[in-house]
Amino acid sequence: MLYLIAFAVAAVIALLLWRAMSGDRADVPRGTGASRPAGPPRRPGPTGPDDDPDFLRSLDESMRRGDDPPPPVKD
Repeated sequence: MLYLIAFAVAAVIALLLWRAMSGDRADVPRGTGASRPAGPPRRPGPTGPDDDPDFLRSLDESMRRGDDPPPPVKD
């Protein structure tokens, strides 16, 4: 029984070390000279409706038409 506990603890430690050492490190050059293929820069998406240009555009258009404002969002 003691061997199973020791094996489980060693496996957890090994897993944690492996995850810590194999993280995505763009700042560390690789020894083989191979690099990750560069893709287009990723633009972060809107985080809320007030950051979404489509939402703001539709809100502006509805205000110009004189529509009723949308109901407030309740959290």
